[in-house]
Amino acid sequence: MSDNPEAINEAPEVTAETVENKQRPYGKRNPNAVIEERRKRLYKRQLTGLPVRQLVLDHADREGIGEVTAWRDWDEVKRWNEEDWSKDRESIVSRLQAMRMRAIDAAIRKGQIGSAQLLMRDLGAVVGEVAPEAAAAAAPRLEITVEDRRQP
Repeated sequence: MSDNPEAINEAPEVTAETVENKQRPYGKRNPNAVIEERRKRLYKRQLTGLPVRQLVLDHADREGIGEVTAWRDWDEVKRWNEEDWSKDRESIVSRLQAMRMRAIDAAIRKGQIGSAQLLMRDLGAVVGEVAPEAAAAAAPRLEITVEDRRQP
């Protein structure tokens, strides 16, 4: 506390930065936590395969919010998707290869030879193997060189 009597009547400066950066208390009644949980529910629901507009309209109905707020939630979910993809991009090829190997193994165990053959062909294409029929279908390369044998 200050000894200056005028300091008692002075309000602290409030800027836009201090309002945005102010942390809210934790808990279920915290408005930021409620918004975050609502957005997480929309993030989970996007896996149903519905079109975006249908997802947003259903989200607005289920959550009891306006369409503008639902679209704002979708923008945040879309940002999360882009963030997820940028994190997963490096490891996706190895994960796909592992899935192919498991699928090939399962197909062979179940006697689904045709499925296994297609999966192995895909696997071979990824590693650069050319199937015999693809090599046969490729056009032959013909090179003709003409040497000038005339005497000057």
